[in-house]
Amino acid sequence: MYLQHLVETHPQLVRHAGLALTLFIVFVSYMVLSAVVRSYTSSLRKLPGPKRISWIKGGYDESPEHESSRLQAQWLRQYGHVVKLPAPYGLDKVLTDDPKALSHVLSQGSIYQKSPQQRYILGELLGTGLLFVEGAKHKLQRRIMNPAFGPLQVRRFTETFFEKGLEMRDIWLEKAAETTRKDGRLKIDAFNWLNRVTLDIIGRAGFNRDFDALHSHQDHPNELSEAVRRMFAHRNVDWFFMFQTAFPPARIIPTARSRETARCLQTIRRVGMQMIAEKKAAVHADAINVGHDGAVEKRDVQGHDLLSLLIKSNMAVDQAKSSRMSDEDILSQVPTFLVAGHETTSTAVSWTLFALATQPAVQAALREELSAVPTDTPTMDELNALPHLDGVVRESFRLYAPVSSTDRVAVQDDVIPLSKPFVDKSGIVRHEIRVSKGATITIPMRNINRSEELWGEDAEEFKPERWAKQGASIPDTARTIPNVWGNLLTFLAGAHACIGFRFSVVETKALIFTIVRAFEIDLAMTPDDLVRRTQVVGRPAIGSNPEAGSTLPVLLRSIGATA
Repeated sequence: MYLQHLVETHPQLVRHAGLALTLFIVFVSYMVLSAVVRSYTSSLRKLPGPKRISWIKGGYDESPEHESSRLQAQWLRQYGHVVKLPAPYGLDKVLTDDPKALSHVLSQGSIYQKSPQQRYILGELLGTGLLFVEGAKHKLQRRIMNPAFGPLQVRRFTETFFEKGLEMRDIWLEKAAETTRKDGRLKIDAFNWLNRVTLDIIGRAGFNRDFDALHSHQDHPNELSEAVRRMFAHRNVDWFFMFQTAFPPARIIPTARSRETARCLQTIRRVGMQMIAEKKAAVHADAINVGHDGAVEKRDVQGHDLLSLLIKSNMAVDQAKSSRMSDEDILSQVPTFLVAGHETTSTAVSWTLFALATQPAVQAALREELSAVPTDTPTMDELNALPHLDGVVRESFRLYAPVSSTDRVAVQDDVIPLSKPFVDKSGIVRHEIRVSKGATITIPMRNINRSEELWGEDAEEFKPERWAKQGASIPDTARTIPNVWGNLLTFLAGAHACIGFRFSVVETKALIFTIVRAFEIDLAMTPDDLVRRTQVVGRPAIGSNPEAGSTLPVLLRSIGATA
């Protein structure tokens, strides 16, 4: 009776459930057969590694979302530098922390590319922009956008970093003056505020637009901030999402997660289309005013922000065809840079504040250095010349890399060289890893940055002094890590290294400079209760209150350090 009632009242739900069951049976059958074939033919079958404890979860006894980095570090210690990693649904990956191997993988972008599963996750969240595309399209888009994140542009944007940072500081000072706490301290969610300020910064620097997220009221939040918040609030991994990630036909079945993510992405794309239309109209008007009859040339597109460069590549009649981007390509960059461009930095600054709150002596020494600067708005060069600030930021990016790991898939057979050999299951010493087309290599950025073998016995400690004398004191072993900045794998390396690493580093320094000069920072909970929840990036959260989502409750005391 119940089933009959369900069929009559919710026919669409029943159809979706039936389709999901059918697809799952087909998927399981295919994956089991594939696993049997791989057990005899895979180039990875002789690699040492942990046993598979779950066909769905692979080698993880808990969700890989939360504890994967710890487990990977344990396996690397137990099995050596090359590990066969049991992945979900009967698949296997190569896990290695060998710097020479990782350098090879990251430098061979034509051979090692993002997996279809990884691109699905990124595409769902960020659209099909720079982080999604591969090959020639990636090279084109990166070449066009590189100038927006070069040293000259970051030097110009430093003024924006401080303008918005000081805006946030003044809001906090006003709230601190009104606090009713007996100890005179202000309790805030630093993560929420840092998300707002970095959204305002990327809006101004990337799109020459002021989103004014800092001044949006809690009851009427900025629509972009809210879209990003809701998007990440639904990033928890469940078995059906893992199923959809691994088995593309299952993606046609809508879920609460996919519907909410699509709504949020639609909001971001709508704002993006509006910004693009307004910019194009202004460029057309300027071209007419200078007598070009509406035919736009490169010199007609003014501005050094990202959107101006994108529009120039799209509209300028004297732009080479090989350097053109379509309307859809331009629109695809909007969610990529609005979300990724502020989410990673807000997370990095949050973890830096956490580290400073748990290390009062480090915080005091940093404040002494910053208070000696005679201005609230130093230049980029003046900011980079502050040794203790530089050490704090480098150490934070080392210890709390926003992204824990990433994968690359071999699109052809290859041989990966190693800096030191390993012994396979047959007892044979191997000096290289032979991988077949389709093999997946996991790049453990967080574990590389925390490796005792590379960084020394104090690798798990927050010690800014290890960067003294511009990093001259770091171990020689750490210098073998492939990188684009700071001998860290935080921003990856090679053709797919983070395009905005300079932007992120200076932005982080500017925000830490502004906050630490004005406030003493303490945690509003015990340090052990703050955990890392991976939702693409490793956000801070309260272990005893997971329903609170991503958050960093801190206590601020104004110290009158403003100039």
